Amino acid sequence: MAIYALGDFEPVIHPDAYVHPDATVIGDVRIGAHASVWPQAVLRGDYGRIEVGARTSIQDGTVVHCTEVHPTLIGAECVVGHNVHIEGATIADRCLIASGSVVLNGSVVETGAIVGAGAVVSFEGHVPARSMALGVPAKVREGYVVPDGAWQFAVDKYVRNILTYRKELRRLD
Repeated sequence: MAIYALGDFEPVIHPDAYVHPDATVIGDVRIGAHASVWPQAVLRGDYGRIEVGARTSIQDGTVVHCTEVHPTLIGAECVVGHNVHIEGATIADRCLIASGSVVLNGSVVETGAIVGAGAVVSFEGHVPARSMALGVPAKVREGYVVPDGAWQFAVDKYVRNILTYRKELRRLD
């Protein structure tokens, strides 16, 4: 596992969290219970703080960064899909940030919202609670309300994956 201190900042990873051996975690990063960080994901807390809430998955190839002005805060029970870029943004609880999307500095994604695959939430963007943002730049889809628990199955699946990977993952050279 590539976990690095940077100066006085050391990652704080809950013992029940899972960081894949091919993920990278640097500096001022806090990872909650039953959260998971998957292969080639990079969480680089060099300019500020990164927090990942309990039961949140940070999937393969995702880059999470921050700025001196904006920490990156990702709530509990979020699904952050493959190849996402989050930088200096606040993601509330139970959000889906779909594959290939980008959420930039000062943006806020409120509780239960979706950022659709490939969408770009630009500087200081806002995605209201239980809404869906799509496109480049991301625009909120009018009249759509995300059902409660819409991706709870994915949250639960990645928490189960932690147990499977701890028990069964082995490197073959």
